[in-house]
Amino acid sequence: MKEQDFLKSISNVIGNDYIGDDCAYLKDLGIVVTQDSLIEGIHFKREWYTPWQLGYKSIAVNISDILASGAKPSYVTVALSLPKNTTSKFIEEFYNGAQNALYGAKIVGGDVTGSANDIVISVMAIGVTNGRRISSRKDAKIGYAIVVKGNHGSSASGLNELINNGKNYELIKTHIMPELEQKFSEFISQNINDDYAMMDTSDGLADALYKIAEASNTTLDIDYAKIPHLDCVTKEQVLFGGEDYKLVAAIPYELAAKSNGTIIGSVKEFNGIRLKINNDEYKTYDELNLYNHFE
Repeated sequence: MKEQDFLKSISNVIGNDYIGDDCAYLKDLGIVVTQDSLIEGIHFKREWYTPWQLGYKSIAVNISDILASGAKPSYVTVALSLPKNTTSKFIEEFYNGAQNALYGAKIVGGDVTGSANDIVISVMAIGVTNGRRISSRKDAKIGYAIVVKGNHGSSASGLNELINNGKNYELIKTHIMPELEQKFSEFISQNINDDYAMMDTSDGLADALYKIAEASNTTLDIDYAKIPHLDCVTKEQVLFGGEDYKLVAAIPYELAAKSNGTIIGSVKEFNGIRLKINNDEYKTYDELNLYNHFE
């Protein structure tokens, strides 16, 4: 089964009030909550990461979801399942790296258990919503601008370097230690007066654009030439490469122009096509050339 199929099955059992966005918005508590797991051999290979870098990325991928919601990163818990030969030095370096990816949040607890062979990391992050308007992918309105912040495709290119023993360490760094767009998130959520959509690009830019269009029942019309990316990155990596952890938002044009982001397209009335990127049209999610961490 694919992730979307699993989510549908879960929704059938527990309902869909809190399923759909990467953070659950608990309005009565004034917080958003997210949780992600990293599994050795699926999401990372130990030989590619120092313990410090692994700690950094484990936290960053969760803080990214908080920023995509528009909330302020506040609290984090960390659960680790570790092989019995894990050293105290590994733990110390892991948490030193984690401390450098908090973007103002604090680690307040967690759990440590054993595992047979592989490292399993599960992180929960909480964001505070005071003074901020929280996003939802279902709130892209017709006439809104699509604006992105940060280069796209660099992480996928960095992963390719790792797989092929490449030496472009700047690209590799974008994959191992993503830099998050906190100021962009703050500006949008603190200055917008209307409902809006914002996501991170953890599963690829095209993935985020399609999910926003589908949830909002709109068509997103994108000009590929306007998407910021490095010259060495391929079009496939820009659109379908994952783990950049940059932000894409559907917001009013006036705010987009002031956001220090890049306007790459617009939200239009649904015309049977969910995502249009120049001459390429995607009517269904399965038509996307989606990125996979490891086959």
